Amino acid sequence: MNRPAPALLQPRKMPRQARSTATVEAIHTATIQVLLAQGVGRLTTSRVAERAGVSVGTMYQYYPHKQALLFAIVERQLDSIVGAMLAATDRLKGGDLATIAHGLAIAWVDAKTADMVASRAIYGIAAEFDLTEVMGRAMTLMVDVIGALLATASDARFADIRSAAFMLAAMLGGSVRVVMEGEASEEAIACLRRELPRACHAYLRVVG
Repeated sequence: MNRPAPALLQPRKMPRQARSTATVEAIHTATIQVLLAQGVGRLTTSRVAERAGVSVGTMYQYYPHKQALLFAIVERQLDSIVGAMLAATDRLKGGDLATIAHGLAIAWVDAKTADMVASRAIYGIAAEFDLTEVMGRAMTLMVDVIGALLATASDARFADIRSAAFMLAAMLGGSVRVVMEGEASEEAIACLRRELPRACHAYLRVVG
């Protein structure tokens, strides 16, 4: 698959005022709506512009083509998840391993399932892009913040805290991705909420 590099997918400009921020938000919302209603194959910038209530010229002020727009949606989703996890790690500082494991696991599942329909649609288009660099940055950040959180655990000390943080991030990401890319039924999500905190806690107890 010929996937464009992230450098070729950057927006032309970023919104700096409230009005332009609202315009970009409307474009993003419309993109998800068109994606869900018609699929990625029928998504065009003109359809998105019509749904968002803006001109195609306004669209092109921000996104030079369809691929740049879709890439922005993927990045936006990733930023939202990272933001939720940063907030969770801040809340969980100084807790015991059980509290940390449960808090991180539930925060991750909540972030990924906040809008199930949109999230699954985004998973469907993510494969069209080379996300190595973007995902690498996100993973490095997650390992850093989880490692910093584990260092504050009230009932454990880690011989290799970075490895523990890496494995915990991988467990969270991999477990939810398997479910989200599959059927993602209510039963599967409920199982994740119940069992993922237990799995994370068990791992942390072994290495901590």
